[in-house]
Amino acid sequence: MSTEEIRAVELLNRVSYGRVATSMRAMPFVAPARHIVTADGVLIRLHRGLGYHRACAGSVVAYGADNLTSGAEQLWSVQFTGTAEIVEPTAEQLAAFGPAPRSVDGEPFDPVYMRIEPQFVTVHTLDHTPERTTAPAAPAGGAAASAPSFERHLHHVA
Repeated sequence: MSTEEIRAVELLNRVSYGRVATSMRAMPFVAPARHIVTADGVLIRLHRGLGYHRACAGSVVAYGADNLTSGAEQLWSVQFTGTAEIVEPTAEQLAAFGPAPRSVDGEPFDPVYMRIEPQFVTVHTLDHTPERTTAPAAPAGGAAASAPSFERHLHHVA
């Protein structure tokens, strides 16, 4: 694995859920999924009742996860693109997934598992570097005010 792929796997291991994207009847869709990283790819768990697994099986999909709503100073997003296949997870993999949801959209959760063997990996990071800027001088007798501003850097690794 390249340094970038190792970094992507390390980041993906920090969160439990992401989104799988592909197309169904020529229409794109994105669906939430639980994931674990295995030696041979990314294993995801979807709800069978939505039927998304049928569109994913044998197709090229993108699986992405991020920490964009975490409030962290360094935000990141990873995407793994590759062919998806339906698999039966091992007992160890099932344990790594942890408990399944009770229901999805009011239906009892019925899991289906898919492996994505990444052929293309992308890592994006956004660094929020606080910088102090000084506001214009205050009128005589007043104190000068300063307000934080943020410089944002977007890094793309492919």
